[in-house]
Amino acid sequence: MSRRGGGGRRPDSRLDQPTQARAPSFQRGGGGAAGPRGRGRQGQRGGAGSGSHSGSGAAPSSPHTASTSTEPAPSSPSVSASAPSSSSVSTLVEETEQKLTLAAPAAATLPPSSSRAVRLPVRPGFGTRGRKCVVRANHFMVQLAKRDIHHYDVSIDPEVTSQKINREIISQLINLYRLTNLGERIPAYDGMKSIYTAGPLPFESKEFIITLPDSDPRPSSSASPGTERQFRVVIRLASQPYVYTLQKFIQVLDVVLRAAPSEKHTVVGRSFFSTDLGPMGQLGDGIEYWRGYFQSLRPTQFGLSLNIDVSASSFYKPILVTEFVQYYCSDLSRPLSDQVRLKVKKALKGIKVVLRHMGYNLSCKITGITSQPMSQVMYTRSVVQYFLEKHKIALQFTSLPALEAGTEERRIYLPMELSRIVEGQRYTKRLNERQVTALLRATCQRPQDREANIQMMARENAYNEDTLVNNKFGIQVADGLTSVDARILPAPMLKYHKSGREASVNPDFGQWNMINKKMFNGGTVQVWTCMNFSTRLNHDVSGFCQRLVDMCNKKGMVFNPRPVIPISSSNPNQIEKALVDVRNKTTQPGKQLQLLIIILPDVSRSYGRIKRVCETELGIVSQCCQPKHVSSGNMQYFENVALKINVKVGGRNTVLDDAVQKRIPLVTDRPTIIFGADVTHPQPGEDSSPSIAAVVASMDWPEVTKYRGLVSAQAHNEEIIQDLYKSIKDPQRGLVHGGMIRLVDMEVHIRELLIDFRRSTNFKPHRIIFYRDGVSEGQFSQVLLHEMNAIRQACASIEEGYAPPVTFVVVQKRHHTRLFPADHNRHGLTDKRGNILPGTVVDTQICHPTEFDFYLNSHAGIQGTSRPTHYHVLYDENRFTADDLQMLTNNLCYTYARCTRSVSIVPPAYYARLAAFRARFYIEDETSAGGSTGGTRSTAEGSLAIRPLPVIKDNVKDVMFYC
Repeated sequence: MSRRGGGGRRPDSRLDQPTQARAPSFQRGGGGAAGPRGRGRQGQRGGAGSGSHSGSGAAPSSPHTASTSTEPAPSSPSVSASAPSSSSVSTLVEETEQKLTLAAPAAATLPPSSSRAVRLPVRPGFGTRGRKCVVRANHFMVQLAKRDIHHYDVSIDPEVTSQKINREIISQLINLYRLTNLGERIPAYDGMKSIYTAGPLPFESKEFIITLPDSDPRPSSSASPGTERQFRVVIRLASQPYVYTLQKFIQVLDVVLRAAPSEKHTVVGRSFFSTDLGPMGQLGDGIEYWRGYFQSLRPTQFGLSLNIDVSASSFYKPILVTEFVQYYCSDLSRPLSDQVRLKVKKALKGIKVVLRHMGYNLSCKITGITSQPMSQVMYTRSVVQYFLEKHKIALQFTSLPALEAGTEERRIYLPMELSRIVEGQRYTKRLNERQVTALLRATCQRPQDREANIQMMARENAYNEDTLVNNKFGIQVADGLTSVDARILPAPMLKYHKSGREASVNPDFGQWNMINKKMFNGGTVQVWTCMNFSTRLNHDVSGFCQRLVDMCNKKGMVFNPRPVIPISSSNPNQIEKALVDVRNKTTQPGKQLQLLIIILPDVSRSYGRIKRVCETELGIVSQCCQPKHVSSGNMQYFENVALKINVKVGGRNTVLDDAVQKRIPLVTDRPTIIFGADVTHPQPGEDSSPSIAAVVASMDWPEVTKYRGLVSAQAHNEEIIQDLYKSIKDPQRGLVHGGMIRLVDMEVHIRELLIDFRRSTNFKPHRIIFYRDGVSEGQFSQVLLHEMNAIRQACASIEEGYAPPVTFVVVQKRHHTRLFPADHNRHGLTDKRGNILPGTVVDTQICHPTEFDFYLNSHAGIQGTSRPTHYHVLYDENRFTADDLQMLTNNLCYTYARCTRSVSIVPPAYYARLAAFRARFYIEDETSAGGSTGGTRSTAEGSLAIRPLPVIKDNVKDVMFYC
């Protein structure tokens, strides 16, 4: 990544003049866009180990630089903290960084630090635009008293991987030795290797012997069933000098606040779930949902705050495995078909079951199921015979497979009818559409109800009555939600074509309609046809197409009313053949197909296959429609489809009036390209399927509404975009530029998007704005360094010295901050569903103490409680003010092409997400979408090779095909 301020970007008058040639000629020596010199913000981002603001399970990250102590270790290694002021950030910083010092662990135990660590931009000030108001946030302010915090390492032998069992061991230790060996201290345990105490223990190192009932005997264990298991626990003071940063201090307090609920509830990441926390519900197929809450301690401008939010998650029902299998096959007297057996195997793999037929509980983890019925499974004798002779149990369902447990060397076979699923196991596989709908319906809450439930959850936790939290560590949590100053940004004026009765509109409450309006740039469709794969429709199809064509023409497109070949129907079992036939009939000169309207089959799961064939094999731009809409006369539906068709054929639906008038600061004054990027990961259970990276870039300046997209496959669950830019030396061709994805295919990449912008606008980008979705706080530095470096290399590969200023903004949707109206009954501050108004922005109090971030609720809620999007600036050479970036982001949310509503995340990031989801259809069999089957076309297990995505045809990727 280039250094800020280095090299000095000199202005070049040629960059501001449109060139006549359409070829992307980037002259050497042209420099880059003139712009402000960098502020030299590079430095080290403090804190060991970063956390996730989205509640991924990691601890919150530190906003401050760690300072390493060179002084000898103090004789009594302790931490002394004074209570921070609720309104002063400096107090919190000083008291945690200057006073909190402790012996450090050995260097080998510290996580490796990046050799290119960065410090994120400091907040340039607070926004002032918009109407002021007050909202309530689900943050509970935390006050601290002076305490000496001590850190001790814990080792348990034999080692236990279950945090639940670890907590049982330490809990037993505390019960036995609190009043004696522990000196009446109550340690806070993190479930792994550390405990913390408010004051020193009476020893520096001590060994304890703890026994627990052996309710989980291992197959290889020599212990007799029902006996006790013995553990050797060693507690040792952290021995090396260590400096407590704000990050580490927050981790300690977080452990304290999580200690009690971790013992009472099932822990999932940073959330707690229990049947005691609210009514359960059924999701079907042996899955139920439990209610719970999320909890995270965070540094804010107010000081420390405890973010609490209600949540729900899916769990296995604690039933017999035979009952579970009945959800997949009602007749258990017959052997399972191969398809059902594979579904059951995937659904059960990795979960624990308990058997009680031996007089004690035997718990085992399922590794698989047999391919033969249980009556045919042999060890020294058949499983059926073994249970009859050994346990006097005549098994009923002998046609079912046996469950497999144990290891390859010592495999155990368990009858399904004797195995009960252990309670409290989270269902981590992919939920099907029906289950997702049931979960959303059950957990969807209006703002007033959600706020009340959050308040109730915090009250029932009774933090201030907890001996460990309040008495020992001196932590006090506020009783109510925090009132926060907010502003409501004005909606932008949207421009439509001047030939319509309404050439512009000022949206109200985040939504508007197309009545009396025409698209700003209507596309042209002269060559089209329709293919029907539904068996229920006949004459309705022609009428449907005619109404759709009429709507497109009415809204400003030029759409030929006659299809190039007659509208036809085809067998849904021969989709590929039918699509190839259509392509072959429309390849003559003058008949090149511009659009294919497709009526989907009556049975779902054909959409992805159709898109893959059309976009990567045949080069057909398509618009799919559900059969249920064909017979309806819903004008709103036809309008929405017309909007999608228009951008797929190169049109623009609406643009910002300020963009046309060139009144958007740091966008319309100079040619600016806006990128959106996202990485989507496989659903849980798809262990070998690759992650998909997608990048889109605006191709029209100054309007910034058309986005060209590119996609790539990369390693499973890899968040950093690996192929943003690459270069290799070819023996014949010399230096070859590539990326996104395959160099051999020369797929489009960042470099080509910059060139495409030049082709489209006659300007090279003078400024880059990069919205990056899907990054947690723990990945900030890594993603920034890697992807900014790729952007810099891509620019430099075009022209020596070409380095336009970049603003890199992370877009976070997966977080747990919610904003509620201060008065739910005041209609001027709420929308129709009781949510805060579109345009509500918060950049004070609950935001980061020093860095440039804000929460923006840019949309009107459709159901439930709106979730604001969190924007965090990681790099800013363009020197945005708070107002300029907040207004730009909010205004862009009104330009989303697929509907006449403002959306919740900035459209470039939204489009990148759509493109990534579309690309997943190219490589995954759609049979995997049902939630219980695997079938992916991914890499072989154990191989690092990633199967490349099929190449999208040029005529498809030139338009917004993903809409």
